[in-house]
Amino acid sequence: MNRRDFLKNGGALAAAAGIGGGTASGIVPAHNWGKYDFGSGPEVRDRLNQGPFPQYPPEAIIPNDDVVMTTTPSEAVVPGYGKGLVTYITADMGTAEIKSDNIPQAIEDLVRFPLGQKLYIRPTWREVQPRPGRLDFPDYLKLVFNLSKKYDKRIGFRIQMSAPDYHEPALPQFVLDKVPMVKLTGGKWPGANRENNPNAHYQPRFADPFFQQSFKELVGLLAAEFNGSPLIEFMDTFMYGFWGEGHTWPFTNTPFPDYQTAERTWVNMLEVQLEHFTKTPLLTNTQPDFSRVGNSEVLDRTVRSNNWIRSDTIFIENEQIEELSNRPPWIAALLEQGLPGRPADSAQLEEGISPSDNIIAHVMDIGANYWSLWNFHDISAANLMSWYKAFPEWFDRINSRIGYRVRPSFIWSYEDEGYGGLIIGFANDGIAGVPGVLRVSVETPEGTRLRSGCLDPGYPLPGKIRQAQFVLPKGIKWQGLRLKAEIEVKGMRYAVPWACHQKLNNDGTLTLRPNRMRRG
Repeated sequence: MNRRDFLKNGGALAAAAGIGGGTASGIVPAHNWGKYDFGSGPEVRDRLNQGPFPQYPPEAIIPNDDVVMTTTPSEAVVPGYGKGLVTYITADMGTAEIKSDNIPQAIEDLVRFPLGQKLYIRPTWREVQPRPGRLDFPDYLKLVFNLSKKYDKRIGFRIQMSAPDYHEPALPQFVLDKVPMVKLTGGKWPGANRENNPNAHYQPRFADPFFQQSFKELVGLLAAEFNGSPLIEFMDTFMYGFWGEGHTWPFTNTPFPDYQTAERTWVNMLEVQLEHFTKTPLLTNTQPDFSRVGNSEVLDRTVRSNNWIRSDTIFIENEQIEELSNRPPWIAALLEQGLPGRPADSAQLEEGISPSDNIIAHVMDIGANYWSLWNFHDISAANLMSWYKAFPEWFDRINSRIGYRVRPSFIWSYEDEGYGGLIIGFANDGIAGVPGVLRVSVETPEGTRLRSGCLDPGYPLPGKIRQAQFVLPKGIKWQGLRLKAEIEVKGMRYAVPWACHQKLNNDGTLTLRPNRMRRG
């Protein structure tokens, strides 16, 4: 039986057991995400006047203006916070997935891999906290942290509480000693690796008081280390089940007595994470709620709190594609889709399209902010490079388009009663909105801030222009001033280089200069 048929049959079994949507305490039914009211997005401080800006009576609010400068799109890769290609260091199997006789060297080769701007790790709870009261990272994670600093690449992070591809338990022994484990039934793993692995058949009593106490301690320790850390790009939320994805497919039972207990437990666990990670975005999986544990409510609360979302494959249920591609523009999305583990020269082309081309095209279709660089269960820099060398076109295309790519497309100047002013039309040549709030500042050449303010959350949108007004101090001329961009996410600010062809300063700012003749 394939996974889609199994999920359908599992849903029918759940309904027959009396745990359908009508009895749920807070389940959010499946709905279209386009135009759905998730709120107005992150708070905007210092909101800029964003128009309209008519120049002619009777509606004129500014004198006639002129486009004095323009910019055009850059074809280069423009790194930045909230977007990029993510090199996977570990995923489902820990270091056992890294195909090398020299793991430390293989890890450094992956960190150095030139296409990747971010890194990703997925250790188990047992690996990061073998005893109560403190974190104790294994040597391979310490190496990743050190190399992250060396090569200036931020890390995405997930802790697994269940890891069916590991050969040791995912939970630390001090939790296993106190928390009962429940055997999963009603399904059978395809293939022998997981079917013969006892770690792939049990889940803890998540609602057990000792488990909850230990979980809160773990989250608190992680937040003390990583909340707002310059090393960390995002943290995946802890979710139920295998790999933390939010399910225990192919099994039909769970360690909970009923849906209400499951949902309440996982909502409380999300709230613990939201309480502690106040500065670093949390990413929640869009996994449909096959296991009936409250995923829809957890996902809804994630978006309403202006945190981000992710999916563990692009070729997946239509429900996930709806959510990813119609999310609010201020919500980032990460797409994890492993490349084949086999060498690129064995790839079968379909009408001239390689497997990697097909993956990348569909990741771009849903407007992703991040995409995984990962050979499924066969991680190595050499594998990644073989696919890039064989099929470079689409890798280069996504690398120069992923996420947001903002620039000041139109720059108008005007004068009004002795005050100079600028109206700037901002463009976005990427495939996603700005995952937060874009702050723009007008500065002197020496870096003194003259005017600063923010666009509305998510703006500018891809393929559209968002205008904003900057009134300069009296007597200040616009020529030679600098335009600076930053993204604000959960109270933190990150520099944003403009994604334009025109020359930038070393700090990513743009010096304003006339490059277009005035009318008349």
